[in-house]
Amino acid sequence: QVQLVESGGGVVQVGGSLELSCVASRRLFISDVMGWFRQALGKEREFVANVKWSAGNRYYAEHLKDRFSISRDNEKNTVTLEMTNLKPEDTAVYYCNLRDSHGNDYWGQGTQVTVSS
Repeated sequence: QVQLVESGGGVVQVGGSLELSCVASRRLFISDVMGWFRQALGKEREFVANVKWSAGNRYYAEHLKDRFSISRDNEKNTVTLEMTNLKPEDTAVYYCNLRDSHGNDYWGQGTQVTVSS
């Protein structure tokens, strides 16, 4: 088992920026994938971004790729999501996700991001 701890959520005005971090309780391996999902109130969960640990390749939801950036730190077992030019529709609970080599999903408890007008 692995635990994921998120931080960095908060309230920001339209056009502002936030940086979210997720720390895993173990080393990450080449088959692991870590990333972020979000769920807005009354909406279904949606994919935001992830990074493949094998090579650090990054993948984004198409409509977010120009504003969001994901990075990894192998030494710190950490992924970071930098969010810029935030919009009201970015308001959601953001969840860190880890999928291991067996296809098991692990989730953080979530961190709230609120973008106010």
